[in-house]
Amino acid sequence: MLQVEKRNGNIVVFEEDKIVNAIKKAMGETELGIDEDLAKEISHKVFLDFNKLEIVNIEKIQDFVEIELMKSRPDVAKLYIIYREERAKLREQGWVMSDLQRDIYEKKYRYENESFDGFLTRVSGENDSIKKAIKDKKFMPAGRILAGRGLHKLGRKITLSNCYVMPKVEDNIESIFDTAKYLARTYSYGGGVGLTISKLRPKGSKVNNAANTTTGAVSFMDLFSMVTGLIGMRGRRGALMLNMDCNHPDIEDFIDVKNDLSKVNYANISVNIDDKFMNAVKNNEEYELYFKVEATGEEISKTVDAGELFEKLSRNNWNMAEPGILFQNRINSWHLMSEDRDFEFAGVNPCAEETLPAFGSCNLSSINLSEFVKNPFTKYAYFEYERFGKMVRDGVIYLNEVLDENMELHPLEQQREMSRELRQIGLGIMGLADMFIKLGIKYGGKESIDLIHKIGHTMVNEALRQSALLAEEYGPFPRYNKEAILSSPFLIDNATEEVLELIKEYGLRNSQLLTIPPTGSISTLIGCSNGVEPIFQVSYTRKSESLHHVDTYYKVFTPIVKEYMDRNNISKEEDLPEFFITTSNLNYKDRIEVQAAWQQYIDASISSTVNVPNEFTVEEVEDLYMYAWEKGLKGITIYRDGCARSGILITNKEKENRLEKIDELKNEINKLAEEQIKEDPDTCPMCAGDMMHSGGCSECQDCGYSPCSF
Repeated sequence: MLQVEKRNGNIVVFEEDKIVNAIKKAMGETELGIDEDLAKEISHKVFLDFNKLEIVNIEKIQDFVEIELMKSRPDVAKLYIIYREERAKLREQGWVMSDLQRDIYEKKYRYENESFDGFLTRVSGENDSIKKAIKDKKFMPAGRILAGRGLHKLGRKITLSNCYVMPKVEDNIESIFDTAKYLARTYSYGGGVGLTISKLRPKGSKVNNAANTTTGAVSFMDLFSMVTGLIGMRGRRGALMLNMDCNHPDIEDFIDVKNDLSKVNYANISVNIDDKFMNAVKNNEEYELYFKVEATGEEISKTVDAGELFEKLSRNNWNMAEPGILFQNRINSWHLMSEDRDFEFAGVNPCAEETLPAFGSCNLSSINLSEFVKNPFTKYAYFEYERFGKMVRDGVIYLNEVLDENMELHPLEQQREMSRELRQIGLGIMGLADMFIKLGIKYGGKESIDLIHKIGHTMVNEALRQSALLAEEYGPFPRYNKEAILSSPFLIDNATEEVLELIKEYGLRNSQLLTIPPTGSISTLIGCSNGVEPIFQVSYTRKSESLHHVDTYYKVFTPIVKEYMDRNNISKEEDLPEFFITTSNLNYKDRIEVQAAWQQYIDASISSTVNVPNEFTVEEVEDLYMYAWEKGLKGITIYRDGCARSGILITNKEKENRLEKIDELKNEINKLAEEQIKEDPDTCPMCAGDMMHSGGCSECQDCGYSPCSF
């Protein structure tokens, strides 16, 4: 049996079909087109010529193909040679990148001086199908995997999970400061965190200590925000989402907290809204805010006008782009574990695409839909479902490999246990807007919604299928409850009979499979549109300073737009067809329709920001939220062009007040930390890591905390 030595030294069985496909790919770019018989003939000649050898190097095979093509199709040979040269350059230097893309690659993801091929090998974990998919820009792991995979072998403490959720903060001082410690430890490993504070008693409630009454749930937000900022100051990116239920008596203070520029500077905030509240808004009814203090038995109740509270929420989002909204009933009812009475979500991650239980985490990767369009920008363009389905299956396998590798890399033991028990992964998509443009389809139109349903149906079934096949080989996730899973409305509504039978027989390897993150950095890295978002704009103006220090302004087109214009000899953006939809000319209802269509097939959630123009009114924000709830979204927020968040200006006096409040909080944290250090000088009070003592001070080797840094 003839074997082939690949460039990385691996030995694989010779396959004629691979040569046929490579030749056909080159032929497809020529005027004469594809000659399948010739491609098969040349491929068979390769086999006959080298069959007398046990092993042949891949380069020799490609040299042979070049010579044969020169004899019969020199036009194809030229393209084949160019393709080989491009791949060789790609292996060493990577894709052709803009300055921004190169900056992301070099500063965020490349490890020291590794070659591009070395980067691909490390990130893929030597999974050849994934390595090729990343190289071809069809698949991209999330940032933590790109930055950290394989580095644990070098002694680096880096998690491969982007997302964590902490337990809901219990209503006592020990839980509050334990949570701060958990946050610090998780940030130090590179993870972002979601946290729900709805269990903390409202302001004015009785407490059994010297204070008599509490300052309320909102007052502790600054503590968690400051921990996030503290660890971020050490060159790490702390990310925090704080949530509160809409029936908490402190909800109005929570909604307003971001209006004070001195508060909660290092966290995003979202409100957990239930159907009861939305129905009260819809029917112009009152709504009860209620809290029972378990420790004292005290009950706090307040009746509000639901419409007025909804208007406050909408106005703040209109003005400050926060808080976002999470529709709690939809979140709890639309996932694989919805019927398991022993399972409960504790919150969402910082970008809100990952709904997770206490100490839950998730590894993320995304498939670039635009690379599965055949004959792009032509009337013959179509989506390749079969190749996409294989990519979904490969993605599920890959994320399970990452999950296993990451099992002992989570910051906390509780996170490791939850990862072992539930095996949650998050495979998603990006490049949706680019795909529509390549197919000549209008984003948000009926044709686009129909296409989403077809792709989504394929995606969820191939993901479920592969998870069931992995369960056949390795067993289902430890907390698998067959009766509960098979009763899940999400599963019943989406799975085909064939896939259901596989699950009935083998179970599922993963309790969670699909999510759609924002994909900001990774989509920019490979030059495709973000997540489910439309393209932001057709073109933008870039400023460049010349050698003579004179500012020069020039127009830059979004990558997919430039590609279309080049292919169709278009020089003016006014000549672009109507399916070039951007955030500025997209009706918000069409945007929600797109997200709603995807939500049918996503068992986790979707990170989503609806960009609206400056003239968008508060009333329109209310309509947008109501429409999103009615369409079954799990969450949404808006960003109004020109809102206060986009250009906050504060006076010197306000700056002084803000810094003074920050200093006060830092001092409070430091006093508590110093007390713990006195009791245990070798343990970090922020994350429980090891303290190193040097130069008259101490510094944590894990999170970077130092009492001297204050």
